[in-house]
Amino acid sequence: MRTLTVVAHTIAFVCVFFGALPLVTAVVQFLLVGLQRYRGIYHDVRPYLPRTTVLVPARNESAVLETSIGALLTSHYPPERLRVVVIDDASTDDTPQALARLQAAAPRRVVHLRRERGGQGKADTLNHGLRHVLADDWAQAVLIMDADVVFAPDTLWRMTRHLADPGTGAVTAYIQEGSGHRGNYLTRYIAYEYITAQAAARRTQNVLGVLACLAGGAQMHSRANLTALGGQIDTSTLAEDTVTTFDTQLTGRHVVFDGYALVLAEEPDTPAGLWRQRLRWARGNFQVTRRYHNLWFRGHRTGNNRLGSWLFALMWFAVLLTPFLMLLSAAALIFLFYTETSSAWFAFKALWVVNLASYLFVTLLSLAVDPATARRCWREALAFPGLVSCFFLAVTAAPSLTLPWLENLGLGTTRDSPHPLMLFAYCWLALCMPLAWLATRLTGTWANRLAAPMIHLVGYGSLLSACTLAAFALQVRGARQSWDRTVKTGKMQPAPTSPAVNDRPQTQPRHRSPSTAQTASIEEFHTRCARLTAQDAQRDRALLWWQIAVLALIAALMICRQIWLV
Repeated sequence: MRTLTVVAHTIAFVCVFFGALPLVTAVVQFLLVGLQRYRGIYHDVRPYLPRTTVLVPARNESAVLETSIGALLTSHYPPERLRVVVIDDASTDDTPQALARLQAAAPRRVVHLRRERGGQGKADTLNHGLRHVLADDWAQAVLIMDADVVFAPDTLWRMTRHLADPGTGAVTAYIQEGSGHRGNYLTRYIAYEYITAQAAARRTQNVLGVLACLAGGAQMHSRANLTALGGQIDTSTLAEDTVTTFDTQLTGRHVVFDGYALVLAEEPDTPAGLWRQRLRWARGNFQVTRRYHNLWFRGHRTGNNRLGSWLFALMWFAVLLTPFLMLLSAAALIFLFYTETSSAWFAFKALWVVNLASYLFVTLLSLAVDPATARRCWREALAFPGLVSCFFLAVTAAPSLTLPWLENLGLGTTRDSPHPLMLFAYCWLALCMPLAWLATRLTGTWANRLAAPMIHLVGYGSLLSACTLAAFALQVRGARQSWDRTVKTGKMQPAPTSPAVNDRPQTQPRHRSPSTAQTASIEEFHTRCARLTAQDAQRDRALLWWQIAVLALIAALMICRQIWLV
């Protein structure tokens, strides 16, 4: 019996640390971010300006369409090599009128493709447009974007430059939350999340040679890649962009993330709206996990791709299983609390020491990856785990200061005198998720003002975990899947403009013929692209030094903490 108890306590002790696995996996990813400079993402590319058709699915998008299409038409890309096809998915608002104004301003460059029967979802709408685009041989590349996103002036050529390599099938951009000062606390949380989930994580995936997802709002495909995919987008899942990403790599073509190709997107600004969006995304991820079950942890046996990489699979499942790992950790702590109190207290402290080091490293490096966004949302970055979890981190960082203070308040937290506060702390990783769900239910009720404080307390990450748990339940139940559109209102700040010179001179010399002027213009584009590509490579080198500096700072802080405790 004694042996059985020891084994049970050992298993429980190990299970406690599963709660730190998502953060530790994030640390592993962030350790690889600076190594992107050695992958030649920007060193070995050359300017490439193919004939590009932009596909824009639009259903009742009159509030945002003119802004997004207008940004494309005025971008730094040769106008004779750019066409925009808007697939009007049976819109019932002023979308046709907005398109008529766009066509009048840019004749022959904007095409209005109307569907009289719509509502089948984004993938069906895109397939209707793809059939139109691939019917002739004009397009050498196809950009798929959302109707509400705004492309920065240099984004198009930053994406097409990677397609100069025939081995590259698709490119995706960095989606930034774009409401700026018009946003609120929730959009700032999303802005920080996108630094970690895109600007950092996808750089790591570039290093590994495998990408998890082409951003649905900004994905560029070579014509050859779309042809290899059958000329259509998957319609059987809620994650058509992820399926396209996996299938592209299964054909043997590379997929690249360009962190300097910026696209602004309007994101939900209410907990209920965010819940609907992320529920769809999470259900799509579960569907993709099942669809490609024969790829995970298979190593090189999956063919000429890295989808079977163990590290890639670990990163995928660490995110997908985060709520389950949190529940397991909490259950193990509660078991130890009632059976081996001292072991529970030691495991709890060790768990949060790991979380503390991981939190500091991920947060500081994230702020260095995208300084502009960091200046806007640094408060949300610090509070991302939730104020309650930040309190636990503070206790972990300075126990000699915080624990005596709690004792003076009568909150006995020592291992010798178990207190309900300790039980609350041990249960927190499980409690935070239903509380986050409750915050989403308050939207639109008399208690709406309580939603923001609750999310600040439990953490934005807990809200995402609760959504993943709910998505899993829906998949198990076999609930009907539907494409719930995120309502856009046009709260977008202007797209950032490159500080470089304009792509064209204001006037052309009179003695040039039209063909000579066009040739000179293309040469100017190539010069500009080469210069800014070199700047991107320099920024990658600087990021590596930032990473080394952050690592040194975290190591110094942890050493100082240990000396202080001694």
